Amino acid sequence: MKTFKSPRKSLGSLDAETTAGLIAAAADVALVVDRKGVIKDVAFGSDELSRELDVQWTGQSWIETVTTESRPKIDSLLQDAADGGGLRWRQLNHASSRGASVPVMYSAIRLGDDGRVLALGRDLRAVATLQQRLIAAEQSIERDYSRLRHAEMRYRLLFQVSTEPVLIVDASTQRVVDSNPAAAQLLGEGSKRLVGRAFPDGFDPAGTRAINTLLSTVRATGRAEDLRARLADGEREFLVSASLFRQDNASHFLVRLSPVHVEAGALAMPRAKSRLLEVIEGLPDGIVVTGIDGRILTANRAFLDLAQLATEEQARNQSLERWLGRPGVDLGVLIANLKQHGSVRLFSTTLRGEYGSTAEVEISAVSVPESGEPCFGFTMRNVGRRLAVDARVARELPRSVEQLTELVGRVSLKDLVRETTDVIERLCIEAALELTRDNRASAAEMLGLSRQSLYVKLRRYGLGDLDGDGDDDAPAGGKPARTESR
Repeated sequence: MKTFKSPRKSLGSLDAETTAGLIAAAADVALVVDRKGVIKDVAFGSDELSRELDVQWTGQSWIETVTTESRPKIDSLLQDAADGGGLRWRQLNHASSRGASVPVMYSAIRLGDDGRVLALGRDLRAVATLQQRLIAAEQSIERDYSRLRHAEMRYRLLFQVSTEPVLIVDASTQRVVDSNPAAAQLLGEGSKRLVGRAFPDGFDPAGTRAINTLLSTVRATGRAEDLRARLADGEREFLVSASLFRQDNASHFLVRLSPVHVEAGALAMPRAKSRLLEVIEGLPDGIVVTGIDGRILTANRAFLDLAQLATEEQARNQSLERWLGRPGVDLGVLIANLKQHGSVRLFSTTLRGEYGSTAEVEISAVSVPESGEPCFGFTMRNVGRRLAVDARVARELPRSVEQLTELVGRVSLKDLVRETTDVIERLCIEAALELTRDNRASAAEMLGLSRQSLYVKLRRYGLGDLDGDGDDDAPAGGKPARTESR
């Protein structure tokens, strides 16, 4: 500590009041303690700290105002002040009225020869809050760093043990950044020798051009069709696929190489099967093949037209549910029935296009579990024109349970119930008018309606002539009306 060089000259003779004001302004807490450690006077630099401690310290022992672990420090402060040594700061914790302790850094100075000690304290709550925030931030960073290390470890382990050959290629330079042992073994090179090498290097000219086109398409659109490429030696052929990802503000390609094995004795597709594929592609009915999860593997031109798609790529790997009429219902029902029965016939629903068009379709489907990868096949026939001719069926009263069942899927339950109710209500009103020879008062009584309610329904269904001479009890045919019961 460095003190004033000439305090008497620079400060002059200060009276007690001035000195007390200076001490209170300079310290957050100031205590005057006698030789026995009893507080004789106390001053707080702020009202907020005074309310926080909220105690009457005058006359109490200084040791009684602090927590148990801080009491030995008070003895050390008093001993340092008695010995007249240099100022030493020690942190004491005072019990607070709010339950939490208040940290204060104290230093003690002897006042005169009568054993009195002046203890100056600095409030450390702000520093303690900052320290807690710093510790919390460090712990959070450490947790994030630990998760990052674990994720990198799992990535490296998966990358190394994967049997699929994989290359990481820089998208800007097209140089190999990393490769796994499977790729090195497949290409006949060491992993270290592959890193830094241009890609594609070692493929024949046709394969090099195809791979460069593949990478350019992936860089522009994010996806592209897999392709076959052959090494320059002409002996090995690979199925090459690529995807784009970003890391550290740089783009990279994840390139997968799968060797193409041609089995001995493998025959070309028979001409009849080739023609069958051509017929399927040209059929006016939509045909879709999906995996067991409902994601589209391939689709013909008719389905693309129904779904308003330009290319098959837009449909591939998308869920068929995206275009079916009732999301979360139709595809689940179809797949459940396919898994249970193996086939579905004439399932009625709607197909939504990408640009808002809808088409009424009938779907037949079959499960193909015997193939290498189990899949489902769907055929979709647009029946909109047929339904337009029979649209009146949805507005007429079904004569049988079979007719009612046929409407399910074409007309919502709410509309079906409402329209059926309207038809029944109209038929009952017409029957009542016929039985009463068009006497509306008697018809209303027969139906259990008020005359006003009957008139409302007549106007609704366009029955009778309500714009006549106003004689509601006169029949339309001029016959005498029956007397209304009162």
